[in-house]
Amino acid sequence: MFAHLSALLGLVTAGWACFLGPLVIWLVKKDTMPFVDDQAKEALNFNITVMIAGAICWILVFVLIGFLLLWALAIVWIVFTIIAAIKANEGVAYRYPFALRLIK
Repeated sequence: MFAHLSALLGLVTAGWACFLGPLVIWLVKKDTMPFVDDQAKEALNFNITVMIAGAICWILVFVLIGFLLLWALAIVWIVFTIIAAIKANEGVAYRYPFALRLIK
């Protein structure tokens, strides 16, 4: 649960540090807790995907559609992060609907 919620640190840092919380939790607990390893990797992959999408949205700001896409991305990011934290708290392995599986 904390791996998912720690991504909300990105709200404080304007989005660029949203992957740091899941990364730290994954590096610390990956060898001792298999469920935390799985969910921290999932949170890390999703937040890296969101950062890539955010960078694309910033580029599209110059075409004026990026502002709308950034707001939509922020809402989707917050909603999916909260859903994932709730599911992880229940002990259910959550898979984000769109996430690049960069870390396996």
